[in-house]
Amino acid sequence: MPLAALLRPASLDDVIGQGHVVGEGSILRRRVKAGALGSVILYGPPGIGKTSIARAVGAMLGKTFRPLNAARAGVAEIRKLADEARVHPLLIFVDEVQRFTATQTDDLLAICEDGVADFIGATTGNPYHVLTPALVSRSTILKLEPLSIEDMEKVVRRGIGHLHAEGAAIAMTPEQVRMVAGRSGGDARRALTTLESLALGHGDAAFEVTDAMLEEAYAAAPVNHDRSGDAHYDVVSAFVKSMRGSDADATLYWLARLVHGGEDPRYIARRIMIHASEDVGLADNTALQTAVAALHAVEKIGYPEAQIVLAHAALHVARAPKSASASRGISAALQFVAEMPPAQVPLHLRDAHYKGASQLGHVGYIWPHDDPRGWVDQVYSPMPRGSLYRSEARESGTFERRADEHWRRVTGAEQPRREPG
Repeated sequence: MPLAALLRPASLDDVIGQGHVVGEGSILRRRVKAGALGSVILYGPPGIGKTSIARAVGAMLGKTFRPLNAARAGVAEIRKLADEARVHPLLIFVDEVQRFTATQTDDLLAICEDGVADFIGATTGNPYHVLTPALVSRSTILKLEPLSIEDMEKVVRRGIGHLHAEGAAIAMTPEQVRMVAGRSGGDARRALTTLESLALGHGDAAFEVTDAMLEEAYAAAPVNHDRSGDAHYDVVSAFVKSMRGSDADATLYWLARLVHGGEDPRYIARRIMIHASEDVGLADNTALQTAVAALHAVEKIGYPEAQIVLAHAALHVARAPKSASASRGISAALQFVAEMPPAQVPLHLRDAHYKGASQLGHVGYIWPHDDPRGWVDQVYSPMPRGSLYRSEARESGTFERRADEHWRRVTGAEQPRREPG
């Protein structure tokens, strides 16, 4: 039996980490104590204890643990479990429950609602996205988080203790324990699998783990990055919010997480392009130029050199002064267009290049370039100035501030500004 399976906790007290889910006073504890578990969904990334928690709950409730394979379990098998549950108490566990069909889900819900058996489902996807609304509405949703490095160290030490008890005299320095804990990405199963691979083949002889052995163990290890799950979107969200927040170190960290996970460099570059306009905008027009150039560059060169180009563009966005006036302006304009009757184009702005246009009244347009100022005072829309665009210039060094000052000198009027808050 794999080491990770051998070390499964027998009760919630033995679970390492996930205190918000398994700790005293938590909803799961209260339900177990009351003997009224009902239907529970555990979700989170792989290797963080979903199955272990389910088995521990079954043991504490004194119920037989019956796992179902979501991809292979048919309706007949589910109904057979319902018949078994009427004879003795069951806890039905379904891993990757999002693979259940609507029919399977309906039969499972019928069992739960009749109180015939308790049910725990596990999924790596966000239940609100991947499960049927009926199952979500009838279940207690509990989110598990990747284990902290301190919790991971406890997992590794527990594994070492078990190996010692079984006669495998493995020796690791505190630094090596922390390395295994850190490089496992909050995945306890991955850490224990690595530990097991280090211990295999040494027999009963005492041995010390070397750094070379650790590097070999991780050389072929898969990168723990799900490009379609919650973790992906959370890391992307942290990346763009760090650029918006002008935190260069955080920008590089989250970018490195994406690069290390094998994220498509073109996808990253497209995100940088969006935020070059959304968050920097008129404060520094060259940020968009850098981002567009970065996309073209990574299409030509790929990894590993693409990571330098992405860092260049991301840091430009992070370090640049910020203005959301372009993003807010177009959002306000689209809302106005959607909610209000269409405004008539003023006669002097209408197309006048064809014969007969003047007879229709398409006259009166004044050519701004004929004025020494390059500007004339004429109506361009029925909306008052500042209805949609409001400057967010913050300092004299930005394009938007220079533009505000230029047009104040030319027109004698202040550009409407968006006040903070």
